[in-house]
Amino acid sequence: VAPTTPVCDIPSSAMTGTVVELHCKETEGSPPSEYQWYKNGVALLEKMGTSNARAANITYTLNKKSGTLLFNTVTKNDTGEYFCEASNGIGLPQKCAVKRLQV
Repeated sequence: VAPTTPVCDIPSSAMTGTVVELHCKETEGSPPSEYQWYKNGVALLEKMGTSNARAANITYTLNKKSGTLLFNTVTKNDTGEYFCEASNGIGLPQKCAVKRLQV
């Protein structure tokens, strides 16, 4: 079963230094969807170990299975337009509406 449009939970604003969680969920797809987050139209990378992440200046944890994007300490650099895409290999990937996160 192809995924339906996912529901995104993206806060509109956050204080610098706080923990911010963005959620993405879609329940119709079978097999279960994997989720990809985008910031300003660019796909966010899954963190592959701390050395790479530090080099790339990655400040978040991305879980493609649960659809959670977690910022442990959000910074002004994290301000941007976010959306997520659900895909399970059947039909076309589905996106939620873009929302702006202002830090």
